[in-house]
Parts: sequence; structure tokens; C-alpha cells
Amino acid sequence: MVLHTPGSTPLPHFGRRAMLRIMLAGAGVAATGGLAACGSGSSTGGDSKVVTFGNNLSDQVPKDAITAALKGFEGQSGGLSVTINTKQHEQYQEQINNYLQGKPDDVLAWFAGYRMRFFADQGLTGDLSDLWGKVGGNYSDALKQASTGSDGKQYFVPFTQYPWGMFYRKSLWQERGYAIPKTLDELVALSTKMQSDGLNPIAFAEKQGWPAMGTFDQLNFRTNGYQFHVDLLAGKEDWQDKRVKDVFDTWKRLLPFHQENALGREWQEAAQSLQQKKSGMYLLGSFLGQQFPDAEKDDLDFFPFPEINPEHGTDTVEAPIDGYMMAKKPGNSDGALKLLEYLSTAEPQLTYLKSDSSVVATNQKADTSGYNSLQKKAAEVIKGAKHITQFLDRDTDPAFASEAATNGLIAFIKDPNSVDSVLKGMADQAKNIFK
Repeated sequence: MVLHTPGSTPLPHFGRRAMLRIMLAGAGVAATGGLAACGSGSSTGGDSKVVTFGNNLSDQVPKDAITAALKGFEGQSGGLSVTINTKQHEQYQEQINNYLQGKPDDVLAWFAGYRMRFFADQGLTGDLSDLWGKVGGNYSDALKQASTGSDGKQYFVPFTQYPWGMFYRKSLWQERGYAIPKTLDELVALSTKMQSDGLNPIAFAEKQGWPAMGTFDQLNFRTNGYQFHVDLLAGKEDWQDKRVKDVFDTWKRLLPFHQENALGREWQEAAQSLQQKKSGMYLLGSFLGQQFPDAEKDDLDFFPFPEINPEHGTDTVEAPIDGYMMAKKPGNSDGALKLLEYLSTAEPQLTYLKSDSSVVATNQKADTSGYNSLQKKAAEVIKGAKHITQFLDRDTDPAFASEAATNGLIAFIKDPNSVDSVLKGMADQAKNIFK
């Protein structure tokens, strides 16, 4: 196995420049730079014994995890080897449009749902429908739907999944006598108590531009329900609607309990403040467990964001799906399909989880008896959800997420009293993008 591993420190979602490039791609404008230009594209020249693998897991824990999973493939592939081309996570996102239009790796990492459909609609990825005829039994109907393009064909193989929620350290809560809040009022009361106890009630980081999107998602679908949330992100509802204003009014109520100076802090630093018991809670995906030493991971727990509107309760869970696509014209198409078939099985997913226990397997036949307490909770919460969302920047138009959402949410955090002007700007951009 050959590894090319420039860069480190991943981001789980799109960077702003990434989505701008994708917006330009949709208009037929080529972006500059790219993975292939950086030496991370297909280099097999059609070598039938080598499969190239585009990897966006650049932090050490997930990088080691996917490397271990791919070694398993080499051991049973009948002579195939895998060349892993690792790119720093945000750069991967920023450069993927040029990457796909150049010489991409045979198999490449990406996200389910809208993000996958966007490139499938551009004809930039390979049709995996025949493969799904073989591996479909490994997945739930919901995962198949998330892997299906606008034309009804499949273009994606799910690998892992993780929920967003309010994470906390059990030992700290037991020491302080804290109880899980069931409603917004209880969350405010708990945050007030934590503040008086000298804690940051809610860890917060926004330097990388995307974490606040997760906060907006929770507040919006808890306040207005799943359907309004997805319709708003699809441009079918008005960002100046009173229902959206209500979301930001609720957020203003909670902001004083958030860790200060969020615009200068990365998510890893905020996760470390939770690990160090300086913060009481953190709204993020379960990947934050990567920042915890193994000896402390059993002390990490979470609960779904509390109820805001009884009409909707806690019926929606944000649970992004990560997995793999195939290049439109892979250098080794047979090898690529064999590798994707392997990645759909329980074995490599469980191998991955041995190194990165912050996520869960997507194969519904995977043996979950070895899951730690956090994984069991994650699987339970995902399975019990009535509705699943992917995350704002995966559930909306790339141009809108890049410009309107990212800049609007940052402007709101800088000045919570600017809600009216922020929402007008977002509404105006939505009208142009979704017309």
C-alpha cells in the first residue's frame, strides 16, 4: 500500500471557497488549482493491479483508521494494491471540482445527499447502480435514498455516519448534579447554573466557518419542524419569514451562554475545552470524540438538542453520512468497483471503527456488540429519528451555503442585534440563487 499524505487537520464540511468553486462549476467556469495538480490524482495509467484512493481524512486518527480498512482489502483482493492519496480536509473540499474534472483517483471520499447529487448531476462521477444491485441489502432504504442521484441512479457507497447533539462529560455532570434538559427553558436554566459554577456552559468555535450552521439547523428544525427546514434550505421558503426570525431570537437568548471569542477558535480547541472540563456542553458531531484520550472516551455522552416547539419535539436528528464515489472514468474501473463493494461490507467499517470510535457503521448487518457506550447511543438516536438531516452545507445549494449562510451567520455572531439586516441579505441572495 502506498500513501501520499500531505496536510493535516480535517474539517468535516465544505470550506467557503470550496462552494464558490462548485458554484462556478455549475456555471461552466473552471476553478484554478486542484487535487490532481497537487499530486493527488490518479496515477496508475490504467494499471489493472493498482486502485487509487482519494482520501480526505487527514487527521491522524481517521487517517490511520481508513488505512487499516484498506489494508484488509489488499489482503483479499487477489493481487490488487491501493495507493492512498491524502489531502488536507478543507483543501480537498475546496479543490474537488477541479479534481473531478481532471484526473481523479479511481475511488474518492465524499458526502451523501445533496453534495453527492450535485456532482452526479454534472456527470462528474461514476454510476454505481449495478453495484447497488449487489450490495443494496447492506443498507437501509434511507441510506439508499441518500446515495441516489436526481436521475434515480446510485452514485455513492455509505461508509460511516455520526449524529450531532449536545455532548458532555458524565463525570463532570455527576460531580455537579446536572440533569439532562428536556426543553429550551431547562437548557437555559442549566446554562445559567453552569455559568455560576465557573464553566463555559456551551463550548463554541466558528473560526472555520461551518460549526454555527449546525447550531442554526438544530434551532430551526426544533422550532419550525423538518419540512420547513428542508424547504428553507431548498429555497422554497423566505429567509425573512417570521419563523426564521424566531429562530434567531432564540439563538440570541442562548448566545450569552456560548464560549466567548468563537470567531478565533477552531472546533478542536472547543472540543478540548470540553475534554478539560472547562466547558459543560458542546453542540457538535460525535467526531469531537477524536479529541478525547482513549481512557476518557467512555466518559463522553450526549443528548439530542432539547425540545423548543412541542409540535415537533425532538423528532429530527442531524446525522451526516460519509462514504465514497467512483470517478466517471476510473483508471482501473474493475478494481474501483471491487474496492467499493468491499467498503460496503461490515468488515472494513468495523476495522475503521477500531481506530476511530467516534462514528458508527452504515452497514445494517454490522456487529454492534463491540460498540462503546457513545456509539451505542449514536446508533440508537439515529435509528429512533423520524427525520434525518445531513447538515446545512450538505442540504442546500453550494453557492448559498458558501456566501449567504456562512457570511450571514458570522455577521450575526459578531452583532446579534443585526438579525434584520442579516436575514434580508440572506433572503436577497437566496432569491438570486434559487430562481
